[in-house]
Amino acid sequence: MLCIDNLRISIEGKEIVKGVSLAIAPGEVHAIMGPNGSGKSTLANALAGHPRYTITAGTVELDSTRIEALPPHERARAGLFLSFQYPMEIPGVSVLNFLRTADEALHPSKEKKVTHPGMAMHASSFIAFRKKLVSEMQRVGFAADIVTRSLNEGFSGGEKKKAEMVQAVMLDPKYLILDEVDSGLDVDALRVVAATAVELQKKGKGLLVITHYARLLHHLKPTHVHVMVDGKIVQSGGAELASVVEQDGYKKYAQ
Repeated sequence: MLCIDNLRISIEGKEIVKGVSLAIAPGEVHAIMGPNGSGKSTLANALAGHPRYTITAGTVELDSTRIEALPPHERARAGLFLSFQYPMEIPGVSVLNFLRTADEALHPSKEKKVTHPGMAMHASSFIAFRKKLVSEMQRVGFAADIVTRSLNEGFSGGEKKKAEMVQAVMLDPKYLILDEVDSGLDVDALRVVAATAVELQKKGKGLLVITHYARLLHHLKPTHVHVMVDGKIVQSGGAELASVVEQDGYKKYAQ
């Protein structure tokens, strides 16, 4: 499980997240809904290890391994994935090279076993990886040559979010944090992103989905919904809670 226990997070000395506890099992989808400024993205970034966010109290365990003090790449290697709210453009680094490098960093044992007489194995592995990446990119609506383009450069907002979901498929994490992956998506892109998330859930991945709205949750059925206001979880429930929030808004949770 991904266990978050009484987590408190500050930015430049100001406390933003004020004691959040969650337990996400494989195959579960936990949705956190809340207004702007409630601490949702702060929670996401702190879990992934962003240096701007300081965890001042509490613990984070990923399959019984404490990760809150680990650097970001070690959290990723342990099985954590963050889909960014605003994915960055990286000119000069192709989608293929970025993901192949990330895959080798996350799973170094796959390549360390390759010796000089077996260099063909390395080439074969690269070709298989490229073939799978092309297939996954086409599945979400990209042309095959997208893998040679610079990562996210010139991509629309929706294309960036779809590319993030392909990254999740290729890197095969245990737990995913989707930080407002639905923002800026049209109806068709939303369906594609949600369908990919559903497939990941079916493969036993645990998902923490952060969103303002319930529209994503109409496609990706959450097992748990939490309302976050002023850095705290103020109500939790099943999928039906998302519909209540969509209808009534967040005013009744204001303190």
